Amino acid sequence: MKKLFTSAKVGAYTLKHRVVLAPMTRVRTLQPGDIPSPMMADFYGQRASDGGLEIIEAASISVQARSYLGAASIYHDDQHEGWKAIADAVHAKGGRAFLQLIHGGRQSHVDVTGGAHPVAPSVVPFDGVALTKDGFVPASPHRALEIGEIAEIVEDFRRAAERARKAGFDGVELHAANGYLVDQFIQDGTNRRTDAYGGPIGNRVRFLRESLEALISVFGADRVGVRISPSGEWGGISDSNPQATFSHVAKVLDSYGIAYLHVIEPRVKGDDTLHEGHPAVAAAYLRPHFSGPIIAAGGFGRDSAIAIVESGDADLVAFGRHFSSNPDLPFRLQHDLPLTPYVRSAFWGGTEENYSDFPTYEAPQASHRIAEEADDVADTKAA
Repeated sequence: MKKLFTSAKVGAYTLKHRVVLAPMTRVRTLQPGDIPSPMMADFYGQRASDGGLEIIEAASISVQARSYLGAASIYHDDQHEGWKAIADAVHAKGGRAFLQLIHGGRQSHVDVTGGAHPVAPSVVPFDGVALTKDGFVPASPHRALEIGEIAEIVEDFRRAAERARKAGFDGVELHAANGYLVDQFIQDGTNRRTDAYGGPIGNRVRFLRESLEALISVFGADRVGVRISPSGEWGGISDSNPQATFSHVAKVLDSYGIAYLHVIEPRVKGDDTLHEGHPAVAAAYLRPHFSGPIIAAGGFGRDSAIAIVESGDADLVAFGRHFSSNPDLPFRLQHDLPLTPYVRSAFWGGTEENYSDFPTYEAPQASHRIAEEADDVADTKAA
């Protein structure tokens, strides 16, 4: 059997296969209040599998942290039951669920931050977008965080982790990728600070360390993962030496003994493929620096997922787009079955249509058999 379909130890848990659901912002909460909706619980329950891992979509840790109207958040009591329903739905199928926690930083707009300017490590020109009641619009001008404000954001991460634990999640993932706030501190294209949080890489990872330690204080290191995007382009992010920067990041994360390192390959940007057929490179150069499980993500198909796990560069592979339209993706990949095409127009908001209404592979086969049996009965009666 291919290694992708065998068991793996990931932090505190033993998984039965290595096909992971990647976190995907789908903008399906109830408004106002970013309340996780029943259709979200259906979506995650459908994609859960016995011994499988789901990384649940990024949840903003405060009003200031929001980037997209309708996206998930975890900062007030009224959200608890919705998150609990999602964790329960995954557990009912024997799966494990980690909730990804995020601060959007400068990728935001005053309409979703309660009127406050978005924040960042430094003020650097940025032409990104945020999702508001008027759709995707240019992000609002941002301001640089005062050094005294950083501790409160770290505390927001800790409180969000406590809420996730109370809701029943098995762990949390720190979103340090895709040009959001943690990533903005790490990379020198967005971090121009000259204080203890800027300058050399040891300073630029200080916010990553403090946020990670806040999550570990709640869950323990073996129930916390971190997602990074070396050479990622989403969010106007950049670094003068990404390989050196993220090799250092991997070493830092390795020292904590975290559950896993989740690596987005540079061939993708958000939900788009930038470089079709480009080989996976990030996980390979990070492997010597991180001794724990590595989850590779970004543009994988069945053959490339099998290959990277067999090579040892990654231990698990996360799928987003293919998982969106194939609730039984691990089963389909293992048995080399056809995949249902994903529907890009349904990625960023909508109803259950093209979200939680995709059938499993067995469902259409069963319908086909029932139709054939009905035809046989009709033929018999006609005879």
